[in-house]
Amino acid sequence: MTTEQRLQQLEDRIAIRELIDAYTYCADTRNIQGHIALFTEDTNFEVYYDEKSPTPTQVVMGRNNLYPVFNDLNQYFSTMHFNGQSTLKVDGDRATGITYCRAYHLTVPDGVQKLMIAGIRYYDTMVKQGGAWLFAERKLKVCWIENR
Repeated sequence: MTTEQRLQQLEDRIAIRELIDAYTYCADTRNIQGHIALFTEDTNFEVYYDEKSPTPTQVVMGRNNLYPVFNDLNQYFSTMHFNGQSTLKVDGDRATGITYCRAYHLTVPDGVQKLMIAGIRYYDTMVKQGGAWLFAERKLKVCWIENR
């Protein structure tokens, strides 16, 4: 691998991590349009409330259909997502990866704080389009949920 190829791969890996982190930042700031812009037009977004299930709980096809998914976060008083480790495989303008996340969701019904914490793994396929990395497919798999 040439030095130029190594630099390009490093730049791509940084850009992909920024994409992953932008997803959680948009969630926590309720930037729905920013959230949607992180996906390809023909994206496939799947949610699995049981990570062991082969069947998704929810499937959304196409970037234009993502609004309700991200608008659903407005039910929470506050959220905070922490991204952990990621594994990435970059192959030219395509990449796959798994990212670990801990998601905190706060509600305050009747003035009482309730906190739901979820352990999540994201299984991603990303593509580089127009010089930017986007999610072509994102599978959100809930590993566990704790309620406090």
